[in-house]
Amino acid sequence: MGKKQAESGPFQALFEGRMADPHSILGMHTEKNSVVIRVYDPEAESVFILAFGKRTPMEKTAPEGLFSLSFPRRKTHFAYEVEKNFPGGVTFVSEDPYHFLPGIGEMDLYLFNEGKHQRIYDVLGAHPRKMGEVDGVLFAVWAPTAQRVSVVGDFNCWDGRRHMMRRMGASGVWELFIPALCPGDIYKFEIRTVSGELLTKLDPYAQRTELRPGSAGRIPSASGYTWTDSAWMEARRKNNILEQPVSIYEVHLSSWRGPGLRALPPSSKDSSDRDDFHNYRELAHALAAYVLEMGYTHIELLPVCEHPLDQSWGYQVTGFYAPTARYGTPEDFAYFVDYMHGKGIGVILDWVPAHFPKDSFSLGRFDGTALYEHADPRQGEQRDWGTYIFNFGRNEVRNFLTGSALYWFDRFHVDGLRVDAVASMLYLDYSRKGGEWIPNRYGGNENLEAIAFLRGLNELAHELFPGIMMVAEESTAWPGVSRPVYLGGLGFTFKWNMGWMHDTLEYYSLDPIYRSFHHSQITFSLLYAFSENFILPLSHDEVVHGKRSLLDRMPGDYQQKFANLRALYTGMITHPGKKLLFMGGEFAQWIEWNCNQGLDWNLLEYPRHSEMKTFCAVLNRLYRSEPCLWENDFAPEGFQWLDGGDSRQSVLAYIRWNKAHTDAVVVILNLTPVVRDNFTIGVPLPGEWVEVLNTDRSCFGGTNLLNEKPMKAHPGIFHGQPQHITLRLSWLSAVILKRKGNPA
Repeated sequence: MGKKQAESGPFQALFEGRMADPHSILGMHTEKNSVVIRVYDPEAESVFILAFGKRTPMEKTAPEGLFSLSFPRRKTHFAYEVEKNFPGGVTFVSEDPYHFLPGIGEMDLYLFNEGKHQRIYDVLGAHPRKMGEVDGVLFAVWAPTAQRVSVVGDFNCWDGRRHMMRRMGASGVWELFIPALCPGDIYKFEIRTVSGELLTKLDPYAQRTELRPGSAGRIPSASGYTWTDSAWMEARRKNNILEQPVSIYEVHLSSWRGPGLRALPPSSKDSSDRDDFHNYRELAHALAAYVLEMGYTHIELLPVCEHPLDQSWGYQVTGFYAPTARYGTPEDFAYFVDYMHGKGIGVILDWVPAHFPKDSFSLGRFDGTALYEHADPRQGEQRDWGTYIFNFGRNEVRNFLTGSALYWFDRFHVDGLRVDAVASMLYLDYSRKGGEWIPNRYGGNENLEAIAFLRGLNELAHELFPGIMMVAEESTAWPGVSRPVYLGGLGFTFKWNMGWMHDTLEYYSLDPIYRSFHHSQITFSLLYAFSENFILPLSHDEVVHGKRSLLDRMPGDYQQKFANLRALYTGMITHPGKKLLFMGGEFAQWIEWNCNQGLDWNLLEYPRHSEMKTFCAVLNRLYRSEPCLWENDFAPEGFQWLDGGDSRQSVLAYIRWNKAHTDAVVVILNLTPVVRDNFTIGVPLPGEWVEVLNTDRSCFGGTNLLNEKPMKAHPGIFHGQPQHITLRLSWLSAVILKRKGNPA
């Protein structure tokens, strides 16, 4: 090749960093009667080809760093290595990245462009693999409008001229196999945009990331994790989660810092100086022991997807496929889930497909254009949160998000995803004024593309991973959120019952003297309790931003606050629907949650807080042991009012039935500070009834006004039942009764 040839056409594009197909020039090529090998490295002083047992120098044919060497033409291509020599005596030897055929198949590209690749996380991103006999890493990324994409990292001094990728036709996907790289090596993609701007981006499909303040991907391990939870997974597949007990402990890993973990130093103002996070493995042992002690069935983790800011809840996700490096490696997180399963504890993750942050190293304007988001801010920006909104109408974006969800189920065996901010996905005018949004093609405010995405994802997730939970945090009256897609629903397993949460907390915050005037607030939820498969959440959102802690919301003096809270928890555990409580609520944290400091575990030194923790553990164990409280949560036959209209006394009484309607518990809540002696209540079954829980027990911090003897049912219709009993109701209390001979 002459100098003029090197200065023109594709060679000039190579030198200027605009080359979309470097393999067409670099590597081994047949030309007339010879085989030519070309190597491009602007920093190399000299380059040698190692082949046939010889070390042959290459000729530098362009000052920009192009080296060439010709061999006599052969019938087949041959194996060789490239030796590069750099200033200072540094030498590097490896196979030539441009000597390999594409590592991505046409069907993979077709399915991705159609938005239907069910294992896209095995294709895009960085994947250790063997090409022939050569070990290395196959990189692939979607950047359809880029002029050039390169892999950069410590291995090439972050020089985008040295590992330029090949564009795979019209797919928008770029790929390159780089030999000799190892798991743990850091990397990013350097993208030259159509305007010539250079961007350095985190791999959207990175399965491992470096610890902040760094924002690069790390090449994941090739071996993965060896699982031991086959019994759990088989049971999950067979069981109907709708008919199982579900009592969820919601946790923010960095601020839990509970029993079994050492006290941690105060957080530094500079997050880059912080190193006070525990490993996933340490957290698994400590958290599992505590959850078992407290009797919860599941934990739900605020997002563990990688995010840039320590002082946050984790909802500004930059790594949709990567467990945050704050607590260790992906294998460490797999151990966390595996260990939880071994202890009989399910794991749910918060997942955030509604929006993503604008950090320059992440998804925003990924290839210089609005790729993952809409270009028009009326569609593409969530101004309340300062984030971009995913373009759900784009096939490749839907595949990115679907792949993320399936990835957590497949690679990490998680039991459920709680999908954040679903309402913001469903409505085009969510938190927008007139003129700030664009109607759909029918003139409505429904986001048709997001609806189609959610339906497709939920159908696919349930098909591929039977027994998992897809949970919607959806705060509006959108119909059929947890109904099957074939019935016109969105296909979620569960929906958070935000209406119950708001009404219940508002009611319990009232001074009892006013509760009789607001009685409908505490009974209204039963009018719609069976319209969805509800989870009753007392979540992190309810103990922040000036709302106060649950205990601090309760009215009255010190004793009354705890009594109210015990009654509230009993009402939740006996109300139709699954349960969720945010960490700290179980021992009555006094102050609001602060994600930058641990919970106030020292409160357990005080009797009332310790007694509240004991109460919650007893309540959870009673719940799990009593099928009447969970077996028939989502059908009207599982619940029956005894008296829901006693507003004058602020008393509620109801029955929870088992699925066969052969067994029942009776629940009575007395929500004023008045003791009610000789209180008569109808019961559904004859015989003797016993008190299986009374929130006024002294071991729970109460005054011990109990019904310690069995209560014989007497004939005579009361509350529509053919028999009745008489008992004493303590003040601000709840009791759960069960027929003797069928104790909970």
